[in-house]
Amino acid sequence: MSERLLNEEQVAAFCLGLPGAREDYKWGGVRVFSVAGNKMFAVMDLAGAGLSFKVDKDLFVGYVDMPGVRPAPYLARAHWISVAWPYALGREALEDLLTRSHQLVVSKLPKALRAGLTRDL
Repeated sequence: MSERLLNEEQVAAFCLGLPGAREDYKWGGVRVFSVAGNKMFAVMDLAGAGLSFKVDKDLFVGYVDMPGVRPAPYLARAHWISVAWPYALGREALEDLLTRSHQLVVSKLPKALRAGLTRDL
């Protein structure tokens, strides 16, 4: 495996390293990464075969046109994309997108809940 690509455990560790992030297991086989209790910013099936996360609305169409990237099932209307394993994006790009997904979710929280959850992009 190339050092430039992340595997599922590296993705999970990165997500859990974001401010206020926690992990749950839901829906019979999905790892859910969220902030503020239940606000999801990334989901991964337990087999590591798919990773989904929120992207900026203006960039959604551009990402789903990329090889290995598609609209996320059930979440595409909220501008989520799904990336198949092996993740089509390099380490830096994937980490940037996961950080942005986290921050998109944090930005929608009430001001009192956002304290300590922001990260410079």
